[in-house]
Amino acid sequence: MSTIFKGSGVALVTPFTNGEVDYTALTRLIELQIISGTDAIIVCGTTGEAATMSAEERMEVIRFVVDRVNRRIPVIAGTGGNNTAAVIDFSRTAEALGVDGLLIVTPFYNKTTQKGLVAHYAAICEQVHIPIIVYNVPSRTGLNVLPATMREILDVCENVVGIKEASGNIEQMVNLAAMCPGLDIYSGNDDHILPVLSLGGKGVISTIANVVPSEVHNLCMAFFAGKLDIARKLQFSLLPIWRAAFCETNPIPIKTMMGMMDLCSPELRLPLVPPTPEDEEKMRKALKDFGLIS
Repeated sequence: MSTIFKGSGVALVTPFTNGEVDYTALTRLIELQIISGTDAIIVCGTTGEAATMSAEERMEVIRFVVDRVNRRIPVIAGTGGNNTAAVIDFSRTAEALGVDGLLIVTPFYNKTTQKGLVAHYAAICEQVHIPIIVYNVPSRTGLNVLPATMREILDVCENVVGIKEASGNIEQMVNLAAMCPGLDIYSGNDDHILPVLSLGGKGVISTIANVVPSEVHNLCMAFFAGKLDIARKLQFSLLPIWRAAFCETNPIPIKTMMGMMDLCSPELRLPLVPPTPEDEEKMRKALKDFGLIS
């Protein structure tokens, strides 16, 4: 299968107002991303607080985003979980709704072995026929997809085309790129965009693109155009935004920052809570220094 997208994919927040999904705000966010040059929208992922949304809410949000985007850029739905049968059902429904691809995180809590990972993705791929991006984020799942395991997954899963690599381990990423030629590697960390691109990566699935969409897109495009000095400067310039956006558990900071920018309500769902006043001040300063608020 071909690459789903190249460049900046935003891990879109899900805006809430008074406990409900705010579809008016969601419309604004979608249009902002498209106008800003974002190359793909990832909906109902970690940053989208999918873990605290009901199955009905997630499906309605996916349906809404697919309809609103209307094929202007790819839409990728997060459908992962720790129950393989449930992941299959959810993925088949998302496929029927018209998404362009799926982002499927590794099983968590019950975890599994490396052999189990291969079996998990193989079972999903037997039932789903659109491109799949494996999401490797050991800090959240307690499970790391080893490069050799990813090689096995590719051997048995024709429609696994990419990986969102958020291990933070550069050595692992180098080995992954070496062992899995042709695999589309996306940075799962905004501070690793340029290093991943330098290994042949296709882009990033970005949290900070919620507030700096043009800059993240431009960083990727500068690299692809061979303008390495520009790409490097953009990566360095985004570090204060990245630090602020991850001073507490994602998506607490990014939603708080979006509230400061009047992009959407900063409302979160428990167990996530608002940031400390000290961390909120760090976020405000980063946005001011970047010229995003006055």
